[in-house]
Amino acid sequence: MKNYIQAPLPFQGQKRRFLKHFKEALKEFSPNATYVDLFGGSGLLSHTVKNFYPNATVIYNDFDNYTLRIENIDKTNALLADIRAICSKNSNRKDKEKLSEGICHEIIERISHEQGFIDWVTISSSLLFSMNYVTNFDQLKKETFYNKVRLSDYNADGYLEGVNRTKKDYRDLFADYRNNTDVVFLVDPPYLSTDTTTYNRNDYWKLSDYLNVLKTIEDTSYFYFTSNKSQITELCAWMQNNGYCRSPFDGAKTITVGTQLTYNAGYNDIMIYRNNF
Repeated sequence: MKNYIQAPLPFQGQKRRFLKHFKEALKEFSPNATYVDLFGGSGLLSHTVKNFYPNATVIYNDFDNYTLRIENIDKTNALLADIRAICSKNSNRKDKEKLSEGICHEIIERISHEQGFIDWVTISSSLLFSMNYVTNFDQLKKETFYNKVRLSDYNADGYLEGVNRTKKDYRDLFADYRNNTDVVFLVDPPYLSTDTTTYNRNDYWKLSDYLNVLKTIEDTSYFYFTSNKSQITELCAWMQNNGYCRSPFDGAKTITVGTQLTYNAGYNDIMIYRNNF
């Protein structure tokens, strides 16, 4: 099974920078457990577990239809090949430079003739400024294009091989497995106040949503991902220290990875895990 160190197609919020720490922490868990990826996203955590522990049962909640994008990867590559050829006509011919108005018009014209499925996240990541995504043609037409099309095709061969795919609300999936023995929950919800446009939701991930997720890590074995921007760990510690409730992170281990956004701005991604067995 090929080992992927990042998701084969672009996805907002994938955990590629945590993989080294995640694999090291997995050594503390059973190689034969059932791992339930409640917020499957790009499937990178599910893939990593299955690659690390081939005998484990891995349940991937494909709530965002990532596998549909993988199934259409040849179609996406064909469209990008045409866009790449158009970009080669750009006068400055420099990577990541703003494309001319004429080139942008030609790209829009090409996409307008595309029939059936279009992977808007991958297409927009190939044309828009870093971390900007659109989900439909009307949005794309309003954007400024840059020469960001990768030179090689995307490939996802064997990426989710052996992983069991499902698609349901994370609360229903948790209820399916909460009483099973030897279960580890992978909990990577959208960060607090995150714009969920590219997820299979049409609203923001609010505080009440975020707090409800904590029910999945009460007295369970888990990996939980958050950031210091949410301050959720501080809130839970305060609640416990002041006698309101026991923190779901009590007895867990924490790994922090810094993220630099600009030369003077950044934040910390956090992985918290606990093995209850």
